[in-house]
Amino acid sequence: MAYAREVIAQEAAALAAMGARLDEAFARAVALVLACDGRVVTTGMGKSGAVARKIAGTLASTGTPSLFLHPAEGVHGDLGMVSTGDVLLALSNSGDTEELNAILPAIARIQVPIIALTGHADSSLGRAATVVLDTGVEREVCPFNLAPTSSTTAQMAMGDALAIVVMERRQFTSEDYARLHPRGALGRRLLLTVGDVMRTGDSLAAVPPELLLKDVLFAITRAHAGAAVVVDPDGRLVGLICDGDIRRTLLEDEDALRKPCGAHMTPHPRTTLPDRLAAETLPVMQGPPQISEMPVLAPDGTVLGILNLKDLLQAGIV
Repeated sequence: MAYAREVIAQEAAALAAMGARLDEAFARAVALVLACDGRVVTTGMGKSGAVARKIAGTLASTGTPSLFLHPAEGVHGDLGMVSTGDVLLALSNSGDTEELNAILPAIARIQVPIIALTGHADSSLGRAATVVLDTGVEREVCPFNLAPTSSTTAQMAMGDALAIVVMERRQFTSEDYARLHPRGALGRRLLLTVGDVMRTGDSLAAVPPELLLKDVLFAITRAHAGAAVVVDPDGRLVGLICDGDIRRTLLEDEDALRKPCGAHMTPHPRTTLPDRLAAETLPVMQGPPQISEMPVLAPDGTVLGILNLKDLLQAGIV
């Protein structure tokens, strides 16, 4: 356990030292990415390649179109992925990775600027780069100073710093992020509307106020619902009656099933609109008091559907 803490402390120290060295080169790298009309193409071999893939994903998810180019595949045709208007973000701790060096002349011919993340500015990559970001470390945390550890941590942190500063300069919002992550929890909270999750058609029990409670109970059962909306002949809401209302009524009056539901409905239930964010309705439904069904209305009061609390939870709104 003590050794693990020491490893983490050594990597943290390497990151702190790198942060202290940040200079105007970082600002130039940010400017290059912001001015890029195409994509940021990340590349690297081995462990640096794995970090480059991650940086491409981070850039893409924060508003900067990006992709990963494997340098060994690049010399066999994949360089067609890079075109004028792109920026190449190249990772190599030594700066003299053979496969990476092989694609640099072609990158120069199409005049694509290069941002190098390397520990050696005087390397082949450093000399070819438009901007060099120093990700060098005093030594790897590996006890033999061989396995890429501290150096790849530094590359990862520098890539994150670049992506997040660019994100901030673009004024990229949480709503923008949600649009790129529609299946994530944030995307669901910021994009799903009431209209997306409300029940309609056969899943909506809509009854007139003169319908007997017995028949209302059948309507609720057929819809696999927990309540029925009570509507006038034009389909406008006049009330809501849930199966709990029916049970409580029966406890007071055994003959209630043969009476109209209008006398036992809630005349002014809480309602919502179809274009409202589903996440906004959740605290309203959770109360107090908590309700499990909420009618969804058009501006003229016409019932469009019903929102079920269970459906919100199943949709991953929370």
